[in-house]
Amino acid sequence: MTRMNYLLNLAWKSAWNRRGTLLLIVVSIALSAALLLGIERLRTQVRSNFIQSASGTDLIVGPRGSSLQLVLYALFHLGRASHNMGFETAMRVAKMPHIAWAIPISLGDTHKKYPVVATQETLFTHFRIYGGRKLTFVKGRAFSGIFDVVLGSEVARTLGYDLGSSILLSHGDSGAHAQIHDNFPFTVTGILGPTGTPIDRSLYIGLQAMEAIHANFRQNEARAEDNLTPREITALLVGLSARSQTFAVQRAIGEMQGEALMAVLPGVALNQIWDMLNVGETALMAISALVTVVGLFGLAAAILSGLGERRRELAILRSAGARPFDILVLMLFEGCLLVVSGVLIGTLALYGLMLFASPILVDKFGIFLTMAPPTPAEWLLILVICLAGIVASLIPAVRAYRISLADGLTISV
Repeated sequence: MTRMNYLLNLAWKSAWNRRGTLLLIVVSIALSAALLLGIERLRTQVRSNFIQSASGTDLIVGPRGSSLQLVLYALFHLGRASHNMGFETAMRVAKMPHIAWAIPISLGDTHKKYPVVATQETLFTHFRIYGGRKLTFVKGRAFSGIFDVVLGSEVARTLGYDLGSSILLSHGDSGAHAQIHDNFPFTVTGILGPTGTPIDRSLYIGLQAMEAIHANFRQNEARAEDNLTPREITALLVGLSARSQTFAVQRAIGEMQGEALMAVLPGVALNQIWDMLNVGETALMAISALVTVVGLFGLAAAILSGLGERRRELAILRSAGARPFDILVLMLFEGCLLVVSGVLIGTLALYGLMLFASPILVDKFGIFLTMAPPTPAEWLLILVICLAGIVASLIPAVRAYRISLADGLTISV
């Protein structure tokens, strides 16, 4: 043990004497490790954020058909609904046992290519995103009047809207031939904070407002709220009082009489969607892994290139009683010190960057990065990098071992 401690101390002093050159190697390994760990953290966080886009929603209820289509339309507002469900049926579902709350949503209109979602104020009370976070208002309040509208953060930022702005909605997709509801201007009463979900790219109005503009009411007549009960909605977001009743409620909804409905577990459907899109994350991991391999090969190349200059040093160590195996261990220790230092610096740099960049990512892109300790997957990556560094260090270590055997006490010139 004493001999190993001596060799480790010698490796440290030798590396410190060549710190100018070896610092570049450490920086290269640190950048490679930070890139690999950063992509892993970003990948897992984005996946978690995606799957928990509606973390507080236990079921999505809609007309019977494709479950993925229902989730894509209800949560991400992509595609088109094949048909709607009756509003009265939705209210029957909302009154079923074990259902704590229900949020009806109706889609179909747009504003400059952003989807318009007609719903109720309960959306801002009960809807949750990842981590159980509530929707928050950075400005204003929820809609209360018929012609009030709430904007997602991206809509407000991109189009330059603020509280009190007047906007017009379009029937269906926005375009050159879109039918604009120019008789019904809406006033912005609230702007939501960034969430990193489709909420940022949506506008929210009341169900009665959607009914009013499609029933061709004049603005002064549209306030007769008794006449504005919707006949149909697109889907119903449901939260349960006890999640243990999820499958029982799902089965009861599927067996309801009068209208063919289905209830989808959003988490399951979102997992399926993400699995179909995992080619991109695999490519990112492959690229970052390749960068790490290049950094480790740079480590091996730098140590190998310096062996010619260190042959006299190795011969002196042999003359002082070092065995060839000691030379191998010494070179291996040097490589391990460089790899461990690089990984440690890279990990600390990554956390520092996350601490600095997290507010910017939330504000500009709606990406939330948690400052949590490394996950088991990240610890595994750190271990793999260190083991790969040891393997890379073996190349110059074995070369030094052979040189010390060949040279003995004589230096070849």
